[in-house]
Amino acid sequence: MAAAPPPQAGGFVLFLHGSGGSGEEIGAEVAPYFAAPELASSVRLSFPTAPTVPIACYGDVVITAWFGISEVPITAKTVRDEKEVLKAVEYVHGLIDKEIASGTSPSDIFVCGLSQGGALAIASVLLYPKTLGGCVVFSGSVPLRKTFADKVSREARKTPVLWFHGMADGLVLFEAGHAGCAFLEELGMTCEFKAYPTLGHSMIDEELRYFQQWILNRLGISGITENARPSSSSQHKDLQ
Repeated sequence: MAAAPPPQAGGFVLFLHGSGGSGEEIGAEVAPYFAAPELASSVRLSFPTAPTVPIACYGDVVITAWFGISEVPITAKTVRDEKEVLKAVEYVHGLIDKEIASGTSPSDIFVCGLSQGGALAIASVLLYPKTLGGCVVFSGSVPLRKTFADKVSREARKTPVLWFHGMADGLVLFEAGHAGCAFLEELGMTCEFKAYPTLGHSMIDEELRYFQQWILNRLGISGITENARPSSSSQHKDLQ
């Protein structure tokens, strides 16, 4: 039997971009919040890019997307092709499994995402058999029917969730985010929901600073100075 890999120090943040975006683009938004010397050695980041696919509701325009988009805006009642969602979930689970195999504790792994990436992040956490460090959703939704509730393991339900959503979001409606968090609470999960009255479909510096601190708190990293935070504000929009 092969020896277990030595434990990896620090945390691992997997961040999934929204449709039409890329890992490079979302990394440029998020990575500066963990780039300070006192953080760079403690938090490892990964920003994969989705494959390109034709999107029916955009007239079969080919863009990067984790799964198909049936309609825009996304509402609390939007139905996805769950086979496509589950295929994307398998991909994310493979990334998580690889990180655990390299020695990272599941409790130090965070699956996060924006918009469709946020939807994939929460679906991946719900269907992962272990408790992870956390899940962070920016302007996302739950892309699975409530009938999937019985497939959410007891361990998965222990993973804490942080959810950001703008009340002026015109692409993934606020009702979709609010309903998603309510569904998680019905499962007995902890979901901290942060609403922004004037925010549309974008990420802003205020959210990203809170996100940074939320991750660091769960990793037990304290004493971060203002120098560890980027000075410029961030704002990102995507197609869905």
